[in-house]
Amino acid sequence: MKTAIIVISEASISMAKTLKQELPESEIVSTIANADCRHIPALQEAVPQLFRDSDALIFIGAMGICVRAIAPCIEDKKTDPAVLCVDSTGRYVISVLSGHVGGANGLTQYVAGILGAEPVITTRSDRTGLWALDTLGKKYDWQAIPSENCDMNHLISLFVDCAPTALLLDIRDEGTAQLEHTLPSHVDVFYNFKDIDTGKYRLLLLVTPYLYETSGMQALYYVPKVLHMGMGLARNAGPKNAVITRLMNTLLEANIIPAAIRTISSIEEKKHEEVLKLLADAYELHLYTASQLSQVDVPTPSEVVDKYMGTPSVSEASALLTAGGGPLILPKQKCENFTVAIALDSAAVRQGHIEIVGAGPGDPELISVRGRRFLEEADLILYAGSLVPHELTECAKAGATIRSSAPMTLEEQFALMKDFYDRGQLVVRLHTGDPCIYGAIQEQMNFFDRYGMRYHITPGISSFQAAAAALQSQFTIPEKVQTIILTRGEGRTPMPEKEKLSLLARSQSTMCIFLSAGVIDQVQQELLEHYPPTTPVAACYHLTWKDERIYRGELKDLAQIVKENNLTLTTMIVVGDAIDNREGLSRLYSHQFKHLFRK
Repeated sequence: MKTAIIVISEASISMAKTLKQELPESEIVSTIANADCRHIPALQEAVPQLFRDSDALIFIGAMGICVRAIAPCIEDKKTDPAVLCVDSTGRYVISVLSGHVGGANGLTQYVAGILGAEPVITTRSDRTGLWALDTLGKKYDWQAIPSENCDMNHLISLFVDCAPTALLLDIRDEGTAQLEHTLPSHVDVFYNFKDIDTGKYRLLLLVTPYLYETSGMQALYYVPKVLHMGMGLARNAGPKNAVITRLMNTLLEANIIPAAIRTISSIEEKKHEEVLKLLADAYELHLYTASQLSQVDVPTPSEVVDKYMGTPSVSEASALLTAGGGPLILPKQKCENFTVAIALDSAAVRQGHIEIVGAGPGDPELISVRGRRFLEEADLILYAGSLVPHELTECAKAGATIRSSAPMTLEEQFALMKDFYDRGQLVVRLHTGDPCIYGAIQEQMNFFDRYGMRYHITPGISSFQAAAAALQSQFTIPEKVQTIILTRGEGRTPMPEKEKLSLLARSQSTMCIFLSAGVIDQVQQELLEHYPPTTPVAACYHLTWKDERIYRGELKDLAQIVKENNLTLTTMIVVGDAIDNREGLSRLYSHQFKHLFRK
């Protein structure tokens, strides 16, 4: 944001400099002659120009001065900049103008964090923790459109008064997931418009690309850009404005909101058509070769199109290609000199979803915020038996199914996940540590790919990171150790010849060895081929669990340490001079670089 920091008294210049350092594109202005400020002759003369040219104004001084300075400039909350007032002691940051639409409320929170001050926000939705309906769409790139004869301010008033509200979610994206996660008590969520008893609700919120019969209702549409439009065009189709008017009418007749269109696509041969050039000003344009289009199965192929264009379909095929495999929601519509088809983006389809979540090393508080949110929303949590503490699942919602995969065969695990997935539900597959490290997810992903199931991975904190924290060690030491090796000893699963421990040990890097307590004699023998016998080692059992145990020693005693303490496969072995290393001074903090830390 382009921000003007307006200083009233010289004592506040230090505070202003702190803000300027943290706020990009900001400048300090003041009537005071000071080298750190742009000098202005008088507030009354300068503020109108600053008001027009800035995204935000931050006054440091009395509220009365701030209000009198901006009063003649105020016009419209949709265009006025955000205005904040910080008292001269830096104790309070007050949102004065354009709280939601102009971003003053968010900026107030941010500035208060910089100064260690208390944010003062009087907007009712913020005070009650409710969604801000007027800016909700902007955050997720949804266009907010009140239904016919509905006033936005009245809709907001109904919502903050906690009027019974129905929320329709026709698509799935980051925004809808957040709405489901933060659902106020007076809001009921629906996934099918036909399920809503409109007589029970005074307000209807719809996140959808579709038009519904909402006349006579207090309704607010949030329109996500999730549709992909494919077009086939006659040569020199026109007049272009008439074509586009007919195109938009075709969408409306099919109850599709034009604002939901994200892309327009067609065949390469039509790239010079004026209609496409005009549409490309409003939407992303995608062009495909006849060869690419001919590979797509479509419901209404055309022999005529195939004869002249070399592909049985243009409109349907290009829409489906751009949608990434999402469904066709409007099959080919034939108009006078063009055809059009619409597909829904595959990522927005409200269908089953599998989230592979890294649980972290064990402590329930070490799971990521994202991972915990998925656990709270999941319909099925399938967790990795004794490797993941059951406490991690205690945040599950009422009615969720929680199962351990330990007694199940792979086929039984897949069948259970597919059953929930096919019902359009959310499945969380919970793995220990980070799933990409010995997480056994490869065969699961192969299964998901085979059945066309949608999945995603949420990373987790690995036990090797937990080991570094528990050992209070930095595993990379400047000019001494710059590599961390994550590996395992050779047990029932053979190691590739080029990854034998004895070969990896040549670098004498920090080595973190997983799943190897059972073959510790062999591990020690291979490491001793290149590491000195006195190399520091640590055997870390059940890292971050309540029964965590850590044993330090030297490499020559590693096998003895593991055996005497009956350590099992859930033990992380760390080897290397980086353990407990406090020698020397990092180059970053040497005298050569001290100038980087001077203010």
